[in-house]
Amino acid sequence: MMDEDFARLQRETARRRTFAIISHPDAGKTTLTEKLLLYSGLLRTAGMVKNRKGGRLATSDWMAMEQERGISITASAMQFEYRGAVINVLDTPGHQDFSADTYRTLTAADAAIMVLDAAKGVEAQTRKLFAACRLRGIPVLSFINKLDLPAREPLSLLAEIEEVLGIQASAINWPTGSGRDFIGVVERATRDLLLFEKTSSGGAQRAALRRLPFASDEARAALGESAHSRLREELEMLDVAGNPFSREAFLAGQVTPVFFGSALTNFGVEPFFDAFIELAPSPQARLALAGDGSLALDPVQAPFSAYVFKIQANMDPRHRDRLSFIRVCSGRFERDMVVKHIRGGRVLRELRLSRPNSLVARERTTIDEAFPGDIVGLINDGFAIGDTLSARAGIAFPELPQFPPEHFARIEPLDLARRKAFDKGMETLAGEGAVLVLRPYEQPLASPFIAAVGRLQFEVLQYRLRDEWGVETRLTPLSYSCSGWLEGDVARFQPTPGCQLARDERGRIAVLFPSAWDREYCLRQNPGHRLLEIA
Repeated sequence: MMDEDFARLQRETARRRTFAIISHPDAGKTTLTEKLLLYSGLLRTAGMVKNRKGGRLATSDWMAMEQERGISITASAMQFEYRGAVINVLDTPGHQDFSADTYRTLTAADAAIMVLDAAKGVEAQTRKLFAACRLRGIPVLSFINKLDLPAREPLSLLAEIEEVLGIQASAINWPTGSGRDFIGVVERATRDLLLFEKTSSGGAQRAALRRLPFASDEARAALGESAHSRLREELEMLDVAGNPFSREAFLAGQVTPVFFGSALTNFGVEPFFDAFIELAPSPQARLALAGDGSLALDPVQAPFSAYVFKIQANMDPRHRDRLSFIRVCSGRFERDMVVKHIRGGRVLRELRLSRPNSLVARERTTIDEAFPGDIVGLINDGFAIGDTLSARAGIAFPELPQFPPEHFARIEPLDLARRKAFDKGMETLAGEGAVLVLRPYEQPLASPFIAAVGRLQFEVLQYRLRDEWGVETRLTPLSYSCSGWLEGDVARFQPTPGCQLARDERGRIAVLFPSAWDREYCLRQNPGHRLLEIA
């Protein structure tokens, strides 16, 4: 690599910030994502998720069912520039029924923003997603949202983060109050009061921001003597008893920096985004499998490598294509470059990457190059989730996690004349990872059935078969409620009454059970085997 090319690769890699936004449903995650687009200048007007009173819909929720339900169903990727940094944001579904998609997407992130509802604190799905970030060593920034509504005491929220999530919480700024009293935040490092003003556009435009020294008469007049005094006492208490913040501890996953604001009104959003650019890491070395061991691929020094973490069909209804999302891990990606397509450590083929896209939700722009940390969309039917793309053979990124399903059903078209369209739709949607297709282990030619982590995935499956392939279906639930991936010699495994062995498309064996009690009983009867929670 020429010195100029190497220097440019270094610069571009250092500019990248690739992160996921995680939260419990309805904490305001997608609204916060929309405001990042607004403050980057990519949108003139931000849309709310629920499209109230004829307003715009959220950019990241592009699927028709998402817009109808007002929830995020599928992860979306967006790239844009913000104050000199190149942002790759991964907006993930908050609903637990789509957690498999979220977990896969988290593997592509270098950091995460955890959005909390100021009135509800740490909720169930937040705990699960935070645990997934900790498992992967992903540093987490916290944004406590909805301060424009009645909220819990900030100190109580910090304590809950520490007690429930087991991580130190360090407040970077502090709110002036909540509900009608929330008009700004105090930056603890500078001791400046940041005052915001509501706009007539209801949060669709940037909030006006005024910066005052907290100790000034102007700040005291803006807050009122009583509120100013109370806020001063809280800040002094934080200085004495609060957790100190260091970027090193944050990157090591020992502390989460906490910010307060309202994504709806844009209060506190701009300083949060500015701080994020400074705190979040640029792409780092990633482990890949090489022979019998592993290899850390430096993003700048190593040749081009990437992996497929998501596949989405029919994002453009005018074209029935499949878009594969890849995370560039090392080297420079160039349009029309020839790479090795690797699956399970084996080179399947060499191919030319001729149609790369940059993404803002469903909108695509053809690109000529990309750098470590970037998310690139490739239109190609030959990819599967977890595949590696590399300029050289001999490496492969680890397979992405697969959690055991909890819901099972048979599905068939109501009109047999639509069987061909049904089969094509099922093949495509199973390839996305929306559902698992299972076959009875001892009857490989028997009719398959489907499985999912969450029941709502079945509704999405039926909706998309109808909306995208024109196929109405009948869904018949099966009487299993949990499962596990079998580890051990299947020939020596003794099934207990009511359980069933099934094989998925990758050859893994799942054991299905009517209840959790049956699962535990089966394990006791097979002490030489394990049921894995992740495969």
